Amino acid sequence: MDEPAVARRALPLLDLTDLGEACSEAAIDTLCRDARASAVAAVCVWPHYVGRSARLLSGSPVRVATVINFPAGGDDVERAVEDTAEAIRDGAHEIDLVLPYRAFLAGDAATARAMVAAVREACDGDRLLKVILETGTLRSAEAIDAASRLAIAAGADFIKTSTGKSPVSATPEAAEAMLRAIRDRAGERIVGLKVSGGLRTVADAARYLDLADRIMGPAWVSPRTFRLGASSLHAALVEAARPSGAAR
Repeated sequence: MDEPAVARRALPLLDLTDLGEACSEAAIDTLCRDARASAVAAVCVWPHYVGRSARLLSGSPVRVATVINFPAGGDDVERAVEDTAEAIRDGAHEIDLVLPYRAFLAGDAATARAMVAAVREACDGDRLLKVILETGTLRSAEAIDAASRLAIAAGADFIKTSTGKSPVSATPEAAEAMLRAIRDRAGERIVGLKVSGGLRTVADAARYLDLADRIMGPAWVSPRTFRLGASSLHAALVEAARPSGAAR
C-alpha cells in the first residue's frame, strides 16, 4: 500500500465528523478549522451546530452535513421532515438520515420508504440526502441489499453504512452489497456510498477505496460518489499525506 497516495486520495472524500456526546462550540471551531486546512468534502455535526459550522466555513468549498432521526432510527416521518427543514434553514448542505431500520426489519417497508421520500422532498436545490442503513443491525446481505434498493428508489443521493453508534459499524461485506445495489442503478442517476463507523487507519481507507474501484471502476470515486465518515481517521490521513521530512 502506498500510504501517502491513499491519504491524498482519501482526504478530499472525508466527512470530518463530531457526533460525540461531549461535543462543544470549541470542538466545532477546531473541527471546522481542520476541515478548511485539509480541504475535506464536508463536516458532519449535530443539528444545533449547523449554523455555527456554516458561518465558520462560509466562503470555503467544505459542505455542512447534519444528522436526522439519529441515531435511533425511529419512524416519525413528520418529525424527520421538520428537523430537516430546520437544518436547511440553518445552513445545512447535506442531510444524513437514519432509515427506520427497525420498522424495515419488522416488515414495514412502507414507513421506511415514506420517510426517505418525504425528507428527499424537503432537501431542495443541490442539497444531498444520505440515507444511513445501520448495516450492522440489518446484518444479512439480503437485508442490506433490500434496504439499499429501497433508499435509492425513494430518492437517496448516497446510501451510508452506519451511525457509528451501534456495536457493529461499517464492514467490507456490507459496503460490497451496497455498491452492487448502486451499480445496478448506475444508468439512471448518480448515487454514492458513504462508509462510516470504525474507520481509523490509512489501511481502512485503502480497503474501501479498493472495493469501490473493483466494483464501480477506478474512475467512479469522487466526493460526489464516495465519502468516508470519520473523526479519528483525519489525523492518520494528514500524517500519511505529509511530504517526507516536512515539519509536524
